[in-house]
Amino acid sequence: MSVRVRFAPSPTGFVHIGGLRTALYNYLFAKANQGTYLLRIEDTDQERYVEGALENMLTSLEWAGIFHDEGVVLEKGQVAERGSKGPYIQSQRLSIYQKHLKTLLESGHAYPCFCSKERLDAVREEEKKKKGTPRYDGYCRELAETDVAERISNGDPYVVRLKLPKSTEIGFHDLIRGNVSMNTDDMDDQVLMKSDGYPTYHFAVVVDDHLMEITHVIRGEEWLSSTPKHIYLYQVMGWEAPIHVHLPNILNDDRKKLSKRHGDVAAEDFRRKGYLPEALVNYIALLGWSPSENKERFSLEELEECFSLERVSKSGGIFDVKKLNWLSSQYIREADLERVTSIAIPHLIEANLISESEIEQKRDWINNLTAVLRENIDHLSEIPSKAAVFFQDELQVEEGEASEWYASGELKMLKEPLIAALSDIEEWTGESIKKVLKPVQKDVGLKGPKFFKPLRVAVTGSVHGPDLMLVLQVLGKEKTLKRLGKIPV
Repeated sequence: MSVRVRFAPSPTGFVHIGGLRTALYNYLFAKANQGTYLLRIEDTDQERYVEGALENMLTSLEWAGIFHDEGVVLEKGQVAERGSKGPYIQSQRLSIYQKHLKTLLESGHAYPCFCSKERLDAVREEEKKKKGTPRYDGYCRELAETDVAERISNGDPYVVRLKLPKSTEIGFHDLIRGNVSMNTDDMDDQVLMKSDGYPTYHFAVVVDDHLMEITHVIRGEEWLSSTPKHIYLYQVMGWEAPIHVHLPNILNDDRKKLSKRHGDVAAEDFRRKGYLPEALVNYIALLGWSPSENKERFSLEELEECFSLERVSKSGGIFDVKKLNWLSSQYIREADLERVTSIAIPHLIEANLISESEIEQKRDWINNLTAVLRENIDHLSEIPSKAAVFFQDELQVEEGEASEWYASGELKMLKEPLIAALSDIEEWTGESIKKVLKPVQKDVGLKGPKFFKPLRVAVTGSVHGPDLMLVLQVLGKEKTLKRLGKIPV
């Protein structure tokens, strides 16, 4: 059996971190089993549809490097499809759902329901008072055929519901959670088709997964309680159900499901902040899955080779921003400098530190600036605040050790020799700066930290930082001499 899996988001907003991980696990499972991974768009809830969300989702998945083999794609900025099992957008499959709904109605496994919203609300409130499960009472199950036909011919609005059997256990085996079972007395006669002619998720997902020959349904645990209804639909349609895999939720520090009120939760949020996609993908892969080897850094190719569903946990993974930031900082320091600079530039422009017109002329300088700053950042939106020291006229000296060095005898001793030596440099480079500093060290009799710490504080206001020669090169001759000139004596 050839493995076929799918990621099926709704175009209601940005790709949530949980959704990105679901897409990733489907992708990795397909790769590990030489299978097919497809992308389907579930847009039957038209009220929640957000303009542009579909394009954003496709862009976010492409940014993350999670490419699908089949389904909805962006071609030259336009939504298109690739594959033979389409349409892959549910709103374009309405006639398909109507055909299969007719089969269910004719077999007696579904029925029209004419109950108003007011009646349904009243029924649910009554159930709550009795401490029962708030669900539909089955009133329209017993309507006579003639009554149903008359109401339909009169144009009365109605939905179509699944007719569940009474007191029946429906079970299935989940690859992560084992055997799961639920009694139909604790379930609702699920709406399959809404009055607007659009199917609900519960009906469309079964029809689509069957017709698209999905072998494994890998999705979030919020769908676990709905799966028995889906299994029953497979049974009455005479179809073989796929294998189900329900992934644990991603949780916040309070062990509650991660949501927007807890901060950044969308892939777009992290892209906008300047995280590298490989860092985010590496991190979310470990939120619920544990590798067999004791390591934390994985490229996407390595994940493709070692991922397995058997090592996915039942319990939710805590989204730890500090851990993500640590991982992100490693990737930023090791990534190609030109690439990191390209991502940093929009942040520098937004902060009005550089303009678009000077990028080409100052590219080498911006590269060096990025090389200096990337040693001490978690994501590239931090670049402007870290870069301020290279742009501001007045030096801000940090409290504590830095301010002590700024007022030290060593720095006072260094002021004039440094100014004299650095003023003679014609070509201002890290190498030329290093060359003239060696004689200064010898003349003043200061070595190691006693020489370099006060010098660093004098030009950056900080005791610690990246390679000082590169810092001085980026700072430039004029600013360096100006700051040395302000050393208190």
